[in-house]
Amino acid sequence: MVSRSYSNLLDLTSGGGSPTFGREGKKFPRVATVAGVLSELEDENRSNLGSETPSSISQDRMIIVGNQLPLRAHRTESSDGKKHWTFTWDEDSLLLQLKDGLGDDVDVIYVGCLKEEIDLDEQEEVAQTLLETFKCVPAFIPPELFSKFYHGFCKQHLWPLFHYMLPLSPDLGGRFDRSLWQAYVSVNKIFADKVMEVITPDEDFVWIHDYHLMVLPTFLRKRFNRVKLGFFLHSPFPSSEIYRTLPVRIELLRALLNADLIGFHTFDYARHFLSCCSRMLGVSYQSKRGYIGLEYYGRTVSIKILPVGIHMGQICSVLDLQETEAKVAELRDRFAGQTVLLGVDDMDIFKGISLKLLAFEQLLHQHPDKRGKVVLVQIANPARGRGKDVQEVQSETYATVKKINTLFGKPGYEPVVLLDTSLQSYERIAYYVIAECCLVTAVRDGMNLIPYEYIVCRQGNEKLDKALGLNPSTPKHSMLVVSEFIGCSPSLSGAIRVNPWNIDSVAEAMDTALMVSEQEKQMRHDKHYKYVSSHDVAYWAHSFLLDLERACADHVRRRCWGIGFGLGFRVIALDPSFRKLSVEHIVSAYKRTKNRAILLDYDGTMTSQGAGDMSPNGEAIGILNKLCRETKNVVFVVSGKNKETLTKWFSSCDDLGIGAEHGYFVRLQRSAEWETCFAAQDLYWKQIAEPVMQLYTETTDGSFIESQEIALVWNYQLADPDFGSCQAKELLDHLESVLANEPVTVKSGQHIVEVKPQGVNKGLVAQRLVGMIRQKEVLPDFVLCIGDDRSDEDMFEVITSAKEDGLLSPVAEVFACTVGQKPSKAKYYLEDISEILRMFQALADVSDHSAKTVSFSPQQVVIDKI
Repeated sequence: MVSRSYSNLLDLTSGGGSPTFGREGKKFPRVATVAGVLSELEDENRSNLGSETPSSISQDRMIIVGNQLPLRAHRTESSDGKKHWTFTWDEDSLLLQLKDGLGDDVDVIYVGCLKEEIDLDEQEEVAQTLLETFKCVPAFIPPELFSKFYHGFCKQHLWPLFHYMLPLSPDLGGRFDRSLWQAYVSVNKIFADKVMEVITPDEDFVWIHDYHLMVLPTFLRKRFNRVKLGFFLHSPFPSSEIYRTLPVRIELLRALLNADLIGFHTFDYARHFLSCCSRMLGVSYQSKRGYIGLEYYGRTVSIKILPVGIHMGQICSVLDLQETEAKVAELRDRFAGQTVLLGVDDMDIFKGISLKLLAFEQLLHQHPDKRGKVVLVQIANPARGRGKDVQEVQSETYATVKKINTLFGKPGYEPVVLLDTSLQSYERIAYYVIAECCLVTAVRDGMNLIPYEYIVCRQGNEKLDKALGLNPSTPKHSMLVVSEFIGCSPSLSGAIRVNPWNIDSVAEAMDTALMVSEQEKQMRHDKHYKYVSSHDVAYWAHSFLLDLERACADHVRRRCWGIGFGLGFRVIALDPSFRKLSVEHIVSAYKRTKNRAILLDYDGTMTSQGAGDMSPNGEAIGILNKLCRETKNVVFVVSGKNKETLTKWFSSCDDLGIGAEHGYFVRLQRSAEWETCFAAQDLYWKQIAEPVMQLYTETTDGSFIESQEIALVWNYQLADPDFGSCQAKELLDHLESVLANEPVTVKSGQHIVEVKPQGVNKGLVAQRLVGMIRQKEVLPDFVLCIGDDRSDEDMFEVITSAKEDGLLSPVAEVFACTVGQKPSKAKYYLEDISEILRMFQALADVSDHSAKTVSFSPQQVVIDKI
């Protein structure tokens, strides 16, 4: 069963099953049944469409989106002179191969471009036939726009940068061109429109592939807030120092975070992405039970780390071909008496072909006995990009090959065999079969499946064993020399890993590979073959789908809505019981009530964290004084700061109650003395904790120690975020170890690690406030508590349970409010400081016009600065 929009598209197609057609076929409407058009991507009021009504569809469906459809197109001419397009599946396409891992019960639809340019007057017919015959939805991109998108932004900006090449000069990728970025966004919008034509948003999964479509998640999430969306990056993701040079770095990160699951080949790539999110967006990750996730506006964006595999069935089928057997026999005779080293690479600047050739030249120089016995066969596939750099690689490769063959060649011996034309699959496979060692020395590559293919081909079959004159029962062997800068390297534990830039090291690795004993070659081969055969493309796809299902499991029970414009759009996802605090609602409750208690956090609540001057401004002081002058109010400020600092900051607030150092010290009003909530403390533990903190301060630039009367705080807000976070975890473990037998608690907060006596927390102030009001024989009927971090959760817990315990009026209005969307014991949230100040200003305005009726004693407000 399919969606209404998809069914309508199918209704437009006839029952003909042949993928060959002429111009007289049925027309495919240029505007299909779409629940929206591109202009609605900017419509904030319609961002929830398709997310509310549950569907009865039981069969899962996966929409796979890639730059290119997994199809081959051929232009043929019939006997009557009419030209036709004929389409077949591209068996080499990863997008087609991964279908094996999704299961027979998953219906797959493909969205992407065609490699061939289709005339405008043929596009409707082509689209109709591809949908009907292949379940493919083509995105037809105007040639000029596609050139700017693919050859421009993708290949001139993203691809070089993701492979660690900075545009230091116009010749190295070129300067950033805003028009190319606009073309990239436009093409992603076109892809979004095509996905919308066929999606059932509450049921379908969408899997987007690679860097060509990195902003597509934003357009889909904006249209369907609960879309089940996965993204896999097949290229490297650079370190933050490289990535941060991209002018649109924030836009791309925010777009990717609109996916539910983001996949990478290696931990290094994922680590770089997480570091960029932390440094540029302030979004940190957590690891729980083996899963890595980022909390992003109430949504958990999961991170998947799993290298893609190869399609075992396809390679085995090519190994079984008669053409392969014949080619293997031919190559056996051609290289009789010689050992073949094999390289298979695209002709681009990152594959390190010239470095490999130089290392082979070094090998022949250092080991004259290898001359005439060892041959390097280099298969150079045509480059996928174009430009001056490709021409330079070709020129250097040809020149180096000519030099080596001139120096060491002789009749009957050609040291380097360069194959720079496209080979048939069986020809490439035959070279794998006869090669004793495969060399992959790319200087940077996202994954590279050449070593995997080589291992499977070396396993061979009985027919190929016969062609090679081998006993089928003889254990198979293989050797690999791989660059440590390619994605498959971590999974090949038996390979010889090299730094491709070190010519001597690569030459030595080649020699080692030739000298390894047969038994060790067999052992390494067996280890690799077991991994490659069990972690094939089907395993990879199935694992990704399972994780995507897990990541999207709670979509239905969450309330979602979108905020932001353009590529800054993101979705807020919250539990049904957690909602935004309405100013109108709290003002209405404020007007109705007579006995009010207000507790307020400061740092991150009334002033931004990291601000140079942390003292309250005139606006904040004015609002607090207005609330304090209202005789119906009790206002209290609670903070982690010491009492001297708070006394100075709020010297102009006569009736404001203050709790310093998380409530250990309390002052009911400016004229009152400071009191303590505990008996006198023995602070001998400071002599243990402070030297430990000092050690970490000396080794962490930008960190410092705040020595309070009853607490010690290590603050790393000004330090490097990654290093500071790492040091904080180490310090937390260190302090917990040395203070294990002391009556203190060690906690981590927002950019701090704090040590304080057990039992000291902000909940004490809330309890003190409620108890003080009860002594007046008055039950509060309005309680407002606002905070922004973990230390405020104790206050939320106290005031939330106070009503259940009968400490508040049975009709009391209780507002526990946190700043930002995050897991909390609070029932409400406000977005930021500006919203909090607007809310308090509204309450202060009500107080200005209310009668001065005394119902409570001193006003108090609570402010926390952590």
